Amino acid sequence: EVHLVESGGGLVQPGGSLRLSCAASGFIFEDYAMSWVRQAPGKGLEWVSVIRWDGGSTYYAESMKGRFTISKGNDKNSVDLQMNSLKPEDTAVYTCAAEALVSGSPVEFWGKGTLVTVSS
Repeated sequence: EVHLVESGGGLVQPGGSLRLSCAASGFIFEDYAMSWVRQAPGKGLEWVSVIRWDGGSTYYAESMKGRFTISKGNDKNSVDLQMNSLKPEDTAVYTCAAEALVSGSPVEFWGKGTLVTVSS
């Protein structure tokens, strides 16, 4: 059974930092690109970042460049999102997702998310 479990969310003041982690199980981790997406209150899904294990390439949404860093986590089969210089507009539920092409068809797995609140 596939599981993606996010952790590390919470309340942080503007300018602060948080490190989110996503623990994965139930699939071949290295075969999947791992992404973070977020959904702010009352808004749609917004893609944040992705890491691909073939070459370790990473990509970020423009508003996150220079502030967020996606990386392989310290725990096996995990991916982290280091968030610095947080702004109130970063308040959202952050969710990790795994995606790959399996026999030519896209396969996606999603976690349930962790809430990040940036407020003084």
